[in-house]
Amino acid sequence: MFRSVLAALTVTATLAAPPPAAAAPTDPPVSPLAAQASAADAAPTPVLDWRPCAEPGLEHLQCAVAAVPLDYDNNRDHNDDHNHAHNQAHPGGPMLDLAVVRQPATDPERRVGTLFTAVGGPGGSGIDAARNGLGFGELARRFDIVTFDQRGIGRSRQVRCFASAEEQERFWVGVQLPPVTPAQERAAERASRAHARGCAAHSPDLIGHLTTVDAARDMDLLRRAVGEPKLIYTGGSYASYLGAVYGALFGDRVRALHLVAVLDPVGYTNATLGLLWQRSAGTEEVLREFARLCARAGRDRCPLAAPTTDAVLARNAAVLDALRRGPVTVGRGEEAVRVRYADVVPIHATLLYDTGEGWPALAALIAELERGADGDPTVVGEVLAAMSFRLDFLDSYLAISCADNTFPRHPGLWPGLATAFEAHAPTYGRHWLYQQQACAAWPAPPGGYPQRHTGPWRLRGDVPALLVNNRYDPVTPLAGARTAERVMGDARLVVVEGHGHSVRGRCTDAMAERYLIDLELPPPGATCAPDRPPFA
Repeated sequence: MFRSVLAALTVTATLAAPPPAAAAPTDPPVSPLAAQASAADAAPTPVLDWRPCAEPGLEHLQCAVAAVPLDYDNNRDHNDDHNHAHNQAHPGGPMLDLAVVRQPATDPERRVGTLFTAVGGPGGSGIDAARNGLGFGELARRFDIVTFDQRGIGRSRQVRCFASAEEQERFWVGVQLPPVTPAQERAAERASRAHARGCAAHSPDLIGHLTTVDAARDMDLLRRAVGEPKLIYTGGSYASYLGAVYGALFGDRVRALHLVAVLDPVGYTNATLGLLWQRSAGTEEVLREFARLCARAGRDRCPLAAPTTDAVLARNAAVLDALRRGPVTVGRGEEAVRVRYADVVPIHATLLYDTGEGWPALAALIAELERGADGDPTVVGEVLAAMSFRLDFLDSYLAISCADNTFPRHPGLWPGLATAFEAHAPTYGRHWLYQQQACAAWPAPPGGYPQRHTGPWRLRGDVPALLVNNRYDPVTPLAGARTAERVMGDARLVVVEGHGHSVRGRCTDAMAERYLIDLELPPPGATCAPDRPPFA
């Protein structure tokens, strides 16, 4: 069905006559792996001056700054007065400062080496994630653990798409995503074009150097900087893709790759609409599991409970339908909270990531919205506030994903695509599609950035990569992990018979420790049970 939908939309796009040069690439060329790797090899090794972190909340960690080339592929052709000091030390072009943190091994006598980790998104800050400690149990005793803000994120030269934080906030307040009316769709298209223009205007020399290939080359320089002959890495969600790209480019420099909540590397890079189509269906599948387990748990543990799975889904759908017709007010008087469809749907999807706190919060949110004026505005306000995030994340998310992805280069196609996606995945299809409409207007070359990696994905590490995925993951479906296992070749997939986007648990943690410390893989076909089922 999806192929026929895309074929029809391709015909529509042709009739609408967008410029031929703006058409999506259908058969991207294979990236020259040797050239990508040699460009990193030619760069100087950063010098890391580890010091106690001064930033509040990070005092338990060591901080350093790594100077890496802004443009690996044309590094000797650039000159930039702003980076003059860097150019003196590193002749060949402007440099970019990466913020890096380290948690030293707590059992240095038994230290194995350095374990690199990164966070997902793309757009998440590794350093912000480290505020509560990098944890990792036995791994923290046996490894120095290093993470960083990826280029274009946070302290590593944050992408800027607006003149000020105030302008950024005003922009997003006026945008309703996903849009549900023709007027909102037109406004979303204007906003997507404006956002892409803003990123190009405010980060002109940066946005062309934010592919995951650039980040993987940065990580290879960090590996050299800490003195490791081979990379030991763990990363989940988008960070699993970063690990896959590193393995493809630098396979002979990999000791171990532990990739969890695995992003399909082929779909993410070469068939992004197909990836979103698969993701939308996967999120719907997890919603049905949410409803099934909520019905089984009963109202004492799930406030949205009903006698059957379909009855829970019907309650949820009725609330979302009401929100589509217009805002819903929960409570009365000054305490009342007015909620829009665009306020709820992104949160609705994200709350499915976490079965421990997210699923009960989602049930409570929908139940209070269902009650309307008789509902508890405090519950709704607390859920909405807990799910807020930095607006800078959106800029980084788009700048990195648009640099990696393949989309039709015409934002006007989105309403037609949304109709097909919504028929395929009624709750989430429109949500996942409209998150990345700005990519259709992104100021990238017609064929994408030349350093973008499109395959092959085969690994050549010391041992096969260890992949771990929940059976019911709302954002990285199990089918994508199976694709990754197949195209990587040298990989082994463990399925957790659970739900959500986190695979942490006693079984999976023990597997990770044996793999990363001793290079011991679980047997083929191994599975894990979750520590605790939802609504327990």
